[in-house]
Amino acid sequence: MLISVNTRLLLKDKLEGIGWFSYESLRRITKSHPEHQFLFLFDRPFSEEFIFSDNISPIVIGPQARHPLLWYWWFEQSLPKVLHKQDPDLFLSPDGFLPLSYSSPAGVKKCKFLPVIHDLNFEHYPQDIPFLARIYFKKYFPKYAKKATRIATVSGYSKKDISKAYSISSDKIDVVYDGANEMFKPKTQPILNPSQREGFVGVYPFPLGRVGDELYFLFVGALSPRKNVDRLLQAFDEFKKSSSSNVKLVIVGEKMFMTSEIENIFGKMKFKNDVLFTGRLKMNELSEVMASAIALVFVPYFEGFGIPIVEAMCCDVPVITSNVTSMPEVAGDAALLVDPFSIDSIKEGMLKIYNDESLRNQLIVNGRIQRQKFSWDKTAEKLWGSIEKTIL
Repeated sequence: MLISVNTRLLLKDKLEGIGWFSYESLRRITKSHPEHQFLFLFDRPFSEEFIFSDNISPIVIGPQARHPLLWYWWFEQSLPKVLHKQDPDLFLSPDGFLPLSYSSPAGVKKCKFLPVIHDLNFEHYPQDIPFLARIYFKKYFPKYAKKATRIATVSGYSKKDISKAYSISSDKIDVVYDGANEMFKPKTQPILNPSQREGFVGVYPFPLGRVGDELYFLFVGALSPRKNVDRLLQAFDEFKKSSSSNVKLVIVGEKMFMTSEIENIFGKMKFKNDVLFTGRLKMNELSEVMASAIALVFVPYFEGFGIPIVEAMCCDVPVITSNVTSMPEVAGDAALLVDPFSIDSIKEGMLKIYNDESLRNQLIVNGRIQRQKFSWDKTAEKLWGSIEKTIL
């Protein structure tokens, strides 16, 4: 079997959520199935680290598709030409995009299509997405869903959402949970009492200083509107006023788009000097920062999954997360759920975690059970199962 894969989000040192899904699942699938051939389709020169096994043939197809107009050109003009030459049995797309203009040539085997549609945030919060991207997603993703032979997604929430929004039978949609990197592990001797815990004694430079020996809450995610960083900052300011503590807030992630509200709120904060922006961190750095946090505060108002929740559980770090979309499903009873639209609810969650050692300990114990549901090995197994269903 020849499987063509859209690998345009495999970018060296720039993997985000979908990129990690692609990397971790494809690395396992290609090695586990040497009997099949894989055609990796890149939109720019690629790193050899993404050629995981001998049964992978990489092809670079221009132009670099990083803009809605170039998305269209790459998927509807450039990509179909390559697929016509290769005539694959399956086209797998980890980012959900499909070449609508491509179909197998007459008289030959019919190519099947399996997109991984992670979530439909653009259907619920279109105002949070740049204008051209918003128009593109809302126009083409319903068509991708209709063209798909099957669909994979990363949570039961997203499965129901896709089925309802696009009138797709739920029987056609497979849930393939995300996982967490093996680097995320507990500290050797975790200290759970805030008055005793060492915190992160690090060597990584932060724009606003260093964490040093301070306790800190942690947020991980790209700085975009749906990640709700603006309300998190306001809640942290209120937490500081209520607790009179020396706790800091560390925010790990790159700016994406529409961050003016974050910047405005940060400028008005009373305790802005206790907020530390790191930008992107390498995986080994992030795992260290995660394992030393007093808690992860991950409160987006929309997520298809929420990988940082699992990463925190793997580190024996308590979690505060949102009570909406996929996050209660991923967190189970291993997180304190808050209303992401309420600054007061987020603040109260921080106060509970900070003041209640028994609550922190219980969430850690529950997290050790909940995290067993998620691993990249299981992701790869489930995705391969979806591939087999698609081909049948």
